[in-house]
Amino acid sequence: MTNSDDIYDVATKAAGPAGELPLTEEMLRDRPSGDLFGLSMNAGMGWEPSKVVGREFLVLSTLGGMRGEDGKPIALGYHTGHWEVGLQVRECAEELARRGAIPFAGFVSDPCDGRSQGTTGMFDSLPYRNDAAVVLRRLIRSLPTRRGVIGVATCDKGLPAMLMALAGMRDLPCAIVPGGVTLPPERGEDAGKVQTIGARFSHGLITLKEAAEAGCRACATPGGGCQFFGTAATAQAVSEALGLTVPHAALAPSGQKIWFDIATRTANAMLALDANGVTGRDILTDKSIENAMLVHAACGGSTNLLLHIPAIAHAAGLKRPSVDDWIRVNRSVPRLVDVLPNGPTDHPTVRMYLAGGVPEVMLHLRNLGLLHLDCLTVNGKTVGENLAEWETSERRERVRQVLRDKDGVDPDDVISDPEHARKKGLTSTVCFPVGNLAPEGSVIKATSIHPSVVGEDGVYRKTGPAKVFTSERAAIAAIKGGKIVAGDVIVLTCRGPLGTGMEETYQLTSALKFLPFGKEVALITDARFSGVSTGACIGHIGPEALAGGPIGKVRDGDTIEIIVDRVNLTASVNLTSDPDFATRPLRDDLAPDPQLPDDTRLWAALVTASGGLWGGCVYDTESILAKLR
Repeated sequence: MTNSDDIYDVATKAAGPAGELPLTEEMLRDRPSGDLFGLSMNAGMGWEPSKVVGREFLVLSTLGGMRGEDGKPIALGYHTGHWEVGLQVRECAEELARRGAIPFAGFVSDPCDGRSQGTTGMFDSLPYRNDAAVVLRRLIRSLPTRRGVIGVATCDKGLPAMLMALAGMRDLPCAIVPGGVTLPPERGEDAGKVQTIGARFSHGLITLKEAAEAGCRACATPGGGCQFFGTAATAQAVSEALGLTVPHAALAPSGQKIWFDIATRTANAMLALDANGVTGRDILTDKSIENAMLVHAACGGSTNLLLHIPAIAHAAGLKRPSVDDWIRVNRSVPRLVDVLPNGPTDHPTVRMYLAGGVPEVMLHLRNLGLLHLDCLTVNGKTVGENLAEWETSERRERVRQVLRDKDGVDPDDVISDPEHARKKGLTSTVCFPVGNLAPEGSVIKATSIHPSVVGEDGVYRKTGPAKVFTSERAAIAAIKGGKIVAGDVIVLTCRGPLGTGMEETYQLTSALKFLPFGKEVALITDARFSGVSTGACIGHIGPEALAGGPIGKVRDGDTIEIIVDRVNLTASVNLTSDPDFATRPLRDDLAPDPQLPDDTRLWAALVTASGGLWGGCVYDTESILAKLR
C-alpha cells in the first residue's frame, strides 16, 4: 500500500463538459426522462455535447481478457477466440461514428470448452449459452434508443449465445461479425490434436519434450477460434448461411486486414438496414434456417449445432428443426468440404476461407438446386444476388490465388464440386442411430469414422463388450491406464443434462483418435461431443440415463452392436446379449455428478420441461409455465 501524498489529492467538484445539449422544446415535453438523462451521460463520458443526438447503434461482443496497445496481454482471456474481437468492435464503432451515427458497446465474455475439458468447468458450458443469451437480450432492451445491434463473437458458446440473442430481436436490424480463426503453426500440431498430449504420453507415443513443444506452438496466433471446423467455426459458417453476416465473413484470419474489412462492411450494412427499415424478421425465416442446415451438412459441421440451430430458431419464434428435418437435409446434401477434423486431407479452417468460404460452398448448393435463393441478407441483397456477384468477383479470384501461392493448395481440393468430392471419398456428415439403447435417438458424426474400419459397402459394423463408466474422469483414466483395448465399447452414462449439464467429452474422443488402437473402440454416451471429435462415437443418447433411459441399464460385459450406413445415412445401436433387456432395472449407481452446481440443476430442469436436447436445450416459457400450473 502506497503512502504517497499524491493519492490524497482528491477533487470533489469538476467543471463538466463545455457547451450545451441540442435539446428542443418538443424533446423536453415529450421524451421520457431516461432519454434526456442518457444525453447527459453521453456528454459526461466525453462525447461532443452538440452531437449526442443521432442514430444510436449497439455493438455487443464476447470480448475477454485485456489486450495492451502493443498486442500483449495485460490480463488473459479464457480463449484466443475472444481475445482480439475488441479490435473489431472498435472498427465497427469508428465506422459508425465516421458516418455520423453514435455507437455504444457492451461485453459479455464467454468460457472456453477446450480449457474446461475433463473439468467441472464443463458443467457450466452449455448452460452458459442460455444465460448469456438472456443477458445479451437484456442489454439490448436496456438501451431503448438503439436503432440496431451488431454482435461481434466467436467460439463455442459465445457465438451461439449471440445468435440466440439477436434472433429474438425481430423488430431491429441485427448483424453478426464473426471473430475469425487462429492460424496453425508452421511446425507443430493443431489445437485439436494437441489436446491429446496427455493420452499419447501415457501410452509412450510422445516424449515430455515433444509434448511441451507441441503444446507451446499449437495456437500460432493470439486471436480467433480454432484451426479445425469444430463448433466455433461451424457457428461462424451458420451465421453467414443464415444471412446475418456480410458475404465472405466466416473464418477470416484474426487480426489481418481482410478481417477488419468485415467489421467495416458490417457497420455500413447496419446503417443501410436501418435506413431501409429491414429488421431481423425479414432476414431470419424458416427458409434461412434451412439454408443454414444445408451449409452445415455440406461442410461436415459440428454436432453441437444440432442443439444451437433449433435454439436460434426458437429464439426467433420459428419452427425448430426436428430429427426428421436433419435426416432429410443430410440425405439430400453431399459433403463438399475437406477440412479438419473430417479429412481426408484435413485442411485448416483458414484454407477453407481462402478457398472461398461459405459463399463458395453455397455456389455448389445453388447449382444443385438446394438453396433458398430468395432469402434476404444483411447487406440488403438476397442469397441469389450475393452468389451471382461472388461468382465473378475479384475478391473470389484473389483469395483463391492466395491459397495457391502461399500454401500450394488447389482451392477446389478444399471446397469441391459434388463429383470431385465423391471421388475423394467425402461422405455425408451425421446420421441418427436408434435402437433399444436410444429409443428417442442419438447422433454420430459418421463421416469421421476411420475408413479402415468401414466395409467396402460403406457400412461400419461393430459388435463388442461394454465397459461402463458413470464419470468421464474414470473413463479417461481407463484409457490412459491401458484398461480399454481394441474391440471394446465404452459406455459413459449420467453425463446428460440432468447429470452434468450435458458436458462435452472431447478428451475421450480425441484420445481414441490419436491412439493406435482407438479406431477399434466405440463410445456411446448421453453426453455430447466437441465439434472436433472423430471416430465411432455416438452421443446425445435419449433418453439420458437419469431420465430413465435404457443406457442406464447397461452393465460391464454386455454385448453391444453398432451399425452405421454412411451411404444411406441409417444407423442403429442395440444391446444384443440379453433378450430381457427391456425389463432389466436401471443400475443402482446412477446419480448426478456430486459437484453439479445448483445453477446447472435448475437449467437442466428448465430445458427438460422445454423439449429437452432435441428441442435445442432452450427455455420455452410457455411449456415451463404450463408445467408449473
